[in-house]
Amino acid sequence: MWKKEDSKPAGVSGDPVNSATRSSLAASSSPATVGALPTSPRAAACISQGIRIKGEITGSEDLFVDGIIEGKLNLANGSLTIGPNGHVKADVHAREVIVRGKIEGKITGRDKVQLWSTGQVSGEVQTDRLAIEDGALLRGKVEAGRQTNKPAEIKASVATPIGKTADRITVNSGTAAD
Repeated sequence: MWKKEDSKPAGVSGDPVNSATRSSLAASSSPATVGALPTSPRAAACISQGIRIKGEITGSEDLFVDGIIEGKLNLANGSLTIGPNGHVKADVHAREVIVRGKIEGKITGRDKVQLWSTGQVSGEVQTDRLAIEDGALLRGKVEAGRQTNKPAEIKASVATPIGKTADRITVNSGTAAD
């Protein structure tokens, strides 16, 4: 239940310590100052610098990480932003992954993976679209681009005891087959 003093505007309270605390809390949670923080504008949750998490994180909202995470991170429909102070040692699965800090592990960005100039990635990256700024560091395996449908018919050649090929190879992908 709210006290009558708490419902007054911050500058009206008679206690200068409480009014200063209330005004700083109100300022830090107001939408106008959110743009001043290093978070992405759509980030619903934030793991700030100095926070360390070990384990599995799952969700469907956007997440900004400027702390340390070890384990698994799964944001099925969300965007993950690793801040400049963030360090993630995890297998990551998200709709979009933006890397400004360090990440180690397998990254699966369903739509897009973006490495800023301060970003460092060590591990596997799998995504439809990959953007790497000048100065970013990427070490590991990369699979970028949309997966094409597998050819409708691929027959393997089978050697007969005489050494002749029993079936012929049909490849519909437009590549040469031997």
